[in-house]
Amino acid sequence: MKLDVLALDGVFDSGLAMVLDVFTTANELAAMLQLDVAPFDVTIVGTRKRVRTAQGFTVPVAHTLADTGGATDWLVVPALGCKMPETLEPALQRADVRDACAALRARAEDGGCIAAACIGTFVLAEAGVLAGHKATTTWWLATLFRQRYPAVLLDDSRMLVSSGPLVTAGAALSHVDMALWLVRQASPELAALVARYLIVDSRPSQSAYVISDHLSHADPLVERFERWARGRLAEGFSLDEAAQAAGTSKRTLARRMQQVLGKSPLSYVQDLRVERAVHLLKTSNKSLEQIAGMVGYADGVTLRTLLRQRLGRGVREVRLEA
Repeated sequence: MKLDVLALDGVFDSGLAMVLDVFTTANELAAMLQLDVAPFDVTIVGTRKRVRTAQGFTVPVAHTLADTGGATDWLVVPALGCKMPETLEPALQRADVRDACAALRARAEDGGCIAAACIGTFVLAEAGVLAGHKATTTWWLATLFRQRYPAVLLDDSRMLVSSGPLVTAGAALSHVDMALWLVRQASPELAALVARYLIVDSRPSQSAYVISDHLSHADPLVERFERWARGRLAEGFSLDEAAQAAGTSKRTLARRMQQVLGKSPLSYVQDLRVERAVHLLKTSNKSLEQIAGMVGYADGVTLRTLLRQRLGRGVREVRLEA
């Protein structure tokens, strides 16, 4: 498999390094164990000959993206080192990023396969490549992503989303998940070995890492609803009461929740219940039945099922993480 890894100025150091380390480890293990897997041929490309990481290290760019001619199996886009909207939005307007977007569009139009992780998904979306495709992105910037790219079918609860020739991954360390997914296309056995050597657990969902109130603060109406919901998690949910408490209509509340968080008011309340249940499982000796009652469920079976659906882990696994 031949891969180009795109390094833009200010690239996220860990993201770039993780991608390169996964493929290097895969090549080393394949050779050591004499696996019948062709080596991963990885080349670092850029839109400029001189590239520095977010931490100021020089990146050894082999050649510019325009010179690759598309003769690769995958183009991989690591994150930029911009973690908040106030730094990310100006970065997306830079000349080198605009040049990268043009090259990404050309690659997609030629049928090329592209993978992006974390903030790299913004670059891919900025190029228009993700329009009409399912995708994920870094969880704390999902609201901004929805606002900028409404044509993308965003599911930010997932760590990894494959949609045709495109693969997107979630926040920060999802670079590892993305790189392992690419290794898996060549050899599931090798991908499993690399994961074991690097001690990478399966994590299909970002939901376990989301800080719900961080997202809600992106909008005053959503924040009012969030405060109301947190104060009555043990009670049944009523959309009428929720809208009244937030000072709006049911339709407006539902529309704003979809625009900001990409989910319904009830789904968000379920997120808050899961968040609270996980906290109680890790910090108390209360039974599952007791915790279920404290977060608004009639029995522990319902809560157990919801935890498994949302987190990909069971009660025992959650408690062991404490």
